[in-house]
Amino acid sequence: MNDHAPGSTDLASKIAILVAEKGWNQEDFAHITGLNRHTVRQILQPGGSRRLRNATVAACARALELSVNDLRTQPLDRLLARLQRPSPLANGAEPQRLLYDLATQPELRAWAERNPQRWQQLTPEEIDELLSLQGTGGPLTAFGVENFVQQIERKRQLVQQVSAIANTEYLDLLEQLVTLIYERVQPYAERR
Repeated sequence: MNDHAPGSTDLASKIAILVAEKGWNQEDFAHITGLNRHTVRQILQPGGSRRLRNATVAACARALELSVNDLRTQPLDRLLARLQRPSPLANGAEPQRLLYDLATQPELRAWAERNPQRWQQLTPEEIDELLSLQGTGGPLTAFGVENFVQQIERKRQLVQQVSAIANTEYLDLLEQLVTLIYERVQPYAERR
């Protein structure tokens, strides 16, 4: 099944172009993503039509500071333009004010107005994620702001819980559980 419209850049080629735009070589990209060199070479190889696993796409998106959804769905020219401009959050603006100012969808502004306490708890990274989901027909429109904010809050709570457990005598058990789950979601070829 092809994830891209005819004439569009396939995902591996899109990643290769974005990596080149960042000025990274294969070794840099392997180090930044945590992927093995063979996988990175296959992704960055010109003309390759490699089908990428979800975990590989997620690692590439993280390294490129993009959401997986943006990496998969946004046109290449839009992603290149985004790489060339610094994040507004880097300028030291108050993140919550920035969310409100850069919210182009009325649903996002309305959610912020209805939920001031939850809005104030969003981190700069979470705000950046919400802003990246905007757009006509984008995920915020299709699935709703509340759905994505709940997902962000669930992830934040889970990280806090894992951090609390990591500081107890249950660290070994936590490590075993995380390793077991990680091995289930990591592609076999990328295991070290």
